[in-house]
Amino acid sequence: MSVISKGQGSLFLLAMLAMPASGAAYAQPEDAPEGNITVNGQAVHEEAPEMTEGPQVQGIISARSGDRMQVTAADGTSTTVTITDATRIKAGSGLFGGSRNKPTAASLLNGLPVTVKTLHSGDGLVASQINFRNNDLKTAAMIHSGTAQRFDEQTAATEALRGRMGDIDQYNIKSTTNVHFDTGKSVLSPQAKAELCAAATAAEGTQNALMLVVGYTDARGSDDFNQHLSEERAGRVINYLQQNCGWKPYRMLTPTGMAKADPLASNDTAEGMAQNRRVAVNILVSKGLDGL
Repeated sequence: MSVISKGQGSLFLLAMLAMPASGAAYAQPEDAPEGNITVNGQAVHEEAPEMTEGPQVQGIISARSGDRMQVTAADGTSTTVTITDATRIKAGSGLFGGSRNKPTAASLLNGLPVTVKTLHSGDGLVASQINFRNNDLKTAAMIHSGTAQRFDEQTAATEALRGRMGDIDQYNIKSTTNVHFDTGKSVLSPQAKAELCAAATAAEGTQNALMLVVGYTDARGSDDFNQHLSEERAGRVINYLQQNCGWKPYRMLTPTGMAKADPLASNDTAEGMAQNRRVAVNILVSKGLDGL
């Protein structure tokens, strides 16, 4: 056992008191939690930098991934915000928070128009408050679940959301399938039926895909006859896609007949006219949503 004399003890104490304060008071233990420092043996937490107010974001929810939400504005620009436990979610006059049986962040469905108050957090934005309307939530939920309603109700609901995007008519064409008809007829051949269902099946794998059906004729016949025939062909295709191929009405844009316009080939030959007697099934994605 080592013995320290009274004189030695005094010298030892003086040496300890002479040590720099920084060496004793601010030693950081190896196992101290990150973000803490130790002062006189007591852990002191370093506060995170205060978040500052960010921009207000308006648009429709165009993508969700975990706690991240993308909002696409009317001009097609997209902003990604992070949803936290502190994010307040409001609809109308009701606050949707932690109360039982009230919607939470799970109510933030794709297609829902929202207004988001944000805070700057590092290089990103955090949602401090998200506002939407109850009626819009009901509409988005109907479209999201594909509930069975009359066609006109589904169309009205879908257009109500689409109308909130200023450039919804600007699309990227992902694919086009042409089905052909006999002269003066609108009857679908077995081959055409198979091609339509194949196109619908392929389109199911395209995120945010809509379908635009356009009917055409060759150059023979009067303008009035060809206009009616092109619309009738487009209608036959739409009915088959919905009734036999399972394509949902709310994913269908308003069809149109273009008569003899936009020929694929010359109308001076039988082969060219056969190519022009067609209905084009276009799979589209809005430029504001493409790639999500």
